Amino acid sequence: MFTSVLMIEKPLSSVDVEFVTTLHGDEGVSFIVLMQPRGDQADVLLRAIDDVALGELKEAAREGEEPEGREARLPAERALEHSLQALRDAGCEAVGQVVEDHPLDKMKAVVDEVNADEVIVLTAPHYVEEFFHRDWASRARHKVGVPVLKLFAHND
Repeated sequence: MFTSVLMIEKPLSSVDVEFVTTLHGDEGVSFIVLMQPRGDQADVLLRAIDDVALGELKEAAREGEEPEGREARLPAERALEHSLQALRDAGCEAVGQVVEDHPLDKMKAVVDEVNADEVIVLTAPHYVEEFFHRDWASRARHKVGVPVLKLFAHND
């Protein structure tokens, strides 16, 4: 059984589920999903810049309306449950948790605890953070000790 730690920030779409569950062919996959809820207000500007770069001007204008911090916890829990069920429905083992404090430390601890084979970071594009190599995947590559695959999330 191949074990993947999967870091997400929104519910998995059907395209995402198909993609991550078929990465290793017919080999069975077990997922430990870490759901990272929306960040603090400092992230609003970066998300708005990403929206503008993607041509999503209406999304950029609404960034300030998105729940943050504790208010983001319930939507994150729902997104996690949806994602876990979708992975299970695709025939994979899947467990997970919402991670709020020090997500890279949690990722490293989970990788070590379950002896994971890889980390998959599945997020929307974050151009500013990627440019400066401050995105989750770039930072994880220096911390977790297993291969890190960065994928861009899809919308249904």
